[in-house]
Amino acid sequence: MMKTENLKLTDEWDKTFPKSDKVAHSKVTFANRYGITLAADMYVPENAEGKLPAIAVCGPFGAVKEQNSGLYAQTMAERGFLTIAFDPSFTGESGGTPRYMASPDINTEDFMAAVDFLSVNEKVDPERIGIIGICGWGGMALNTAALDTRIKATVASTMYDMTRVNAKGYFDSEDSEEARYQKRSAMCAQRTADYRSGSYARGGGVVDPLPDDAPFFVRDYYDYYKTKRGYHVRSLNSNDGWNVTGCESFLNQPILKYTNEIRSAVLVIHGEKAHSCYFSRDAFADMTKDSRYTQNKELMIIPGAVHTDLYDRVDIIPFDRMAAFFGENLK
Repeated sequence: MMKTENLKLTDEWDKTFPKSDKVAHSKVTFANRYGITLAADMYVPENAEGKLPAIAVCGPFGAVKEQNSGLYAQTMAERGFLTIAFDPSFTGESGGTPRYMASPDINTEDFMAAVDFLSVNEKVDPERIGIIGICGWGGMALNTAALDTRIKATVASTMYDMTRVNAKGYFDSEDSEEARYQKRSAMCAQRTADYRSGSYARGGGVVDPLPDDAPFFVRDYYDYYKTKRGYHVRSLNSNDGWNVTGCESFLNQPILKYTNEIRSAVLVIHGEKAHSCYFSRDAFADMTKDSRYTQNKELMIIPGAVHTDLYDRVDIIPFDRMAAFFGENLK
């Protein structure tokens, strides 16, 4: 029997963005297929009537719903959508033990469980559901869209393919059998050490203090996760990071195998100057290659924008285009 556990959820407004007076906010919980209870913030347009189109939002990888996924959700609610921003399994206010683990399968299921929840909500039109994935959850969103036919529209913003970066390194610089073997060996040694100690070693979040020779993309992350701009006490990236072995299975499990079979609408958004832009360009190319469903796919490159500009820069994030996209496809 499906049931949710009682989670301890904060009552205070502890977001990294100001509260809007145009939407009603509440906390909700729902269970995924593995019995893990997820925590979410729900945003409903004030004075909304009838059943609404709905959007589930998650990301970035290692962030929490009080950061930019919540900003996206609240902003889209201001534009007339019922939205939820949720914490993935094992993180934030959501359930699941051991803590700080990730899984291509379970995290895709988290998105599908959000669709389950929205599909039966009395305020939602179940035929008008979309999703937004940010950063590492952009890849998860595309994987979910390839699996869940209830989803009518998907936005992937400043996306990462987490399986690709784990297996091949940044810019595919570690794409060799030898490099992957060394990663696997290190992970297995860590597993033995963790089992012996009875606890899981943490990998560390965004590096702090920032080295003088840190590359720009590390500085970009530091400027968001380690400063007042985006720091949150429950964010893995802001603090001690995932478990060292938390992403082990990503080495062997590519998540974007069947994206060219996605029939529903997809909008991929990325900053032109982002170090990660190659993920979106390549994912879009793969999604449209040999596909019969290209007429409702769009790649939007934001001139001059870097990776974290699409986290919280409301002057740069194309919310108007996103609202129009969902309005066109959640009919």
